[in-house]
Amino acid sequence: MLEKDSQTEWYAIYTKYKCEKYVVDKLNKKGIEAYVPLLSSWKSYASKKKKVSIPLIHNYAFVKINKKQHIKVLETDYVLGFVCFERARAVVKESEIALLKRITGEVSDVKIDKRENLRKGEEVEIISGSLTGVKGLLIDFKGKKELLIELTSIGYHLRMNVDINKVQSLSKPNLV
Repeated sequence: MLEKDSQTEWYAIYTKYKCEKYVVDKLNKKGIEAYVPLLSSWKSYASKKKKVSIPLIHNYAFVKINKKQHIKVLETDYVLGFVCFERARAVVKESEIALLKRITGEVSDVKIDKRENLRKGEEVEIISGSLTGVKGLLIDFKGKKELLIELTSIGYHLRMNVDINKVQSLSKPNLV
């Protein structure tokens, strides 16, 4: 029983709007591993430019906790609750946290020139570049350049441009 209580898993939590970074800071100070995926961009003001970090997914943060730490998370200011599916707290896979870290890090590989044998609705995997190993569902070719990747644990969709030559089908072998 002790082993089950001390095992840590990633969970998604809801936060108050524009409080994601504050919540992560407070949780880290409590000794809880917390993460919010941030994108950096430049904001222009009348007299200067400033680099700002905005959350990739608004109102979401992620915590890696054991069962005993759930209450500590809920007691933190601006935490609204855990993301739940079918009345159970949604566990986020380590691979999906790694994906979020890669997306918010260095994203290159952004051109698609041909569709090859890929079809809408089939499962695909990125086979090279910074997102190697990411699996998702091919929803559409918007302007021949977009591939929709779905993170199933948190029920969130991320759209990203990926070079079609760096994607392979998982549904069927390539017959050429």
